[in-house]
Amino acid sequence: MGKTISIGAQSFEFIRKNDCFFIDKSDLIREWWENQDAVTLITRPRRFGKTLNLDMLNCFFSRGYEGRGELFDGLSIWEDEKYRKLQGSYPVIFLTFADIKGQNLEETKLGIKHALSKLYETHKFVKDGKNMGEKEQEFFDAVSSKMPDDVAVLALKYLSDYLSRYYGQKVLIFLDEYDTPLQEAYVNGYWKELVEFIRSLFNSTFKTNPYMERAIMTGITRVSKESIFSDLNNLTVITTTSEKYRTQFGFTEEEVFDALDFFGMSEKKDGVKKWYDGFTFGSQKDVYNPWSIINFLEEKKYRPYWANSSSNSLIGLLIRQGNAETKMIVEDLMKGRRLETEIDEEIIFDQLLKKKGAVWSLLLASGYLKAVEWHFSEETGISSYCLELTNQEVHIMFRNMIHGWFSQEDIPYNNFIKALLLDDVEAMNEFMNEIALATFSSFDIATSVAKNDAPERFYHGFVLGLMVELADRYEITSNRESGFGRYDIQLVPREGAGLDPMIIEFKVRKPLREASLEETVAAALAQIRDKNYDASLIDRGFEKERIRHYGFAFEGKQVLIGEGKL
Repeated sequence: MGKTISIGAQSFEFIRKNDCFFIDKSDLIREWWENQDAVTLITRPRRFGKTLNLDMLNCFFSRGYEGRGELFDGLSIWEDEKYRKLQGSYPVIFLTFADIKGQNLEETKLGIKHALSKLYETHKFVKDGKNMGEKEQEFFDAVSSKMPDDVAVLALKYLSDYLSRYYGQKVLIFLDEYDTPLQEAYVNGYWKELVEFIRSLFNSTFKTNPYMERAIMTGITRVSKESIFSDLNNLTVITTTSEKYRTQFGFTEEEVFDALDFFGMSEKKDGVKKWYDGFTFGSQKDVYNPWSIINFLEEKKYRPYWANSSSNSLIGLLIRQGNAETKMIVEDLMKGRRLETEIDEEIIFDQLLKKKGAVWSLLLASGYLKAVEWHFSEETGISSYCLELTNQEVHIMFRNMIHGWFSQEDIPYNNFIKALLLDDVEAMNEFMNEIALATFSSFDIATSVAKNDAPERFYHGFVLGLMVELADRYEITSNRESGFGRYDIQLVPREGAGLDPMIIEFKVRKPLREASLEETVAAALAQIRDKNYDASLIDRGFEKERIRHYGFAFEGKQVLIGEGKL
């Protein structure tokens, strides 16, 4: 066809000059300008065109692109004479935090300072203006990657001043991926230290900046106002549930199907919908992530393009270290079930593992969950959501992430699975102790949880691992009712697999009740028998003699497995 598909291009100018495939989102310019909000924060999942859209805004408004109307020729915005006159008419400060991913506080501050110093280098022509005094030129020269924090937090405000005097009008400020450093700070343990610096920078740039006309920030999450934006009462926040800009990020189904028709792939619509549909912004349903669609148009193969496009370290950390309930919910979500929960769309990073529902709020904002239904109570101010995994691509991402927990060379998980299938209890004990030793710390949290909670967290992570490894042979459930209680794990052979059903019970040794791990194993097996956990399996037609019982006893990082049958 006549259009080149450019993978990864985030330069609006490059795409337009080279006549690359492009879905017109220029109405964003009109919508943002007419809303007249002072500072707009738009949150969307990664790879949803945030950077390209901000670059388009830069090309439209920036004085550096004055007279470059040909870039917008044929687009919706160029049909309006009023907006043609706006093109190239404002000084613009445009920067991104997308690549600032420091392992520690100093690396991150250095990255931000480097971005600021590059901005000053780009706009060094303002020093030639007639309105800069000696002290202002000294400040300008002081902006570098080695500048002190107090200079860095004022850099954008002062640059706004210099540009507004040079051009005789206030500036527009575009900040892309504002929250990337914050997410890295949380994962690497320096969140609180970075917050103070970012808060000061944002306050001087967006709140106390008389030289700013308007501003846009983009990111994945809506970080808590109390932590970052406490002084910004001029901030308009657009989340995935907001009506504003609902069609400006991501591709609508009509846009996707038109593209498939254009590239001669009309017969692929059902498959593309299954794999890549599912995002909802405001009342706009059936939104597709652009990264996967563009890659699919190029490769013509169904693959998890978006899910594999960057690190999922934060998501993995929160699920791996989450409590037993969190892992059980993930188990249900992976089986196609829905989660009904209350959600606060403000992300409070230091409460992600403490505040109920916080992890689901992050997963919703990040695009891994979609809101099938939601309701806002005007009486309580609480939003209730019905959530499920977004699509096939996300399901594969979760499966691969969980597989990665147990795939390290020092974790003999596959050997344990083989021993389990062969009913080799001696080998199961050997490999399970190696697994527990290698993974217990990963599934526990270092701060203020009871030690007895670690096995709970571990075994639900273990269940997720079983689901991934044995999904083609077993239907695996946990903590479900059967007989007179709730079993820990049940493995039901899939039709034609020719395998035995299993029930596994986990117990932590209680020294006051059990003299040894052997007694704890016996108590676990007795619980399976006394509470008749076999009932649901027998109801499904399995013979009692075929049902295997396993008791797993824990004490610290030591595990003992025993077997019993009726």
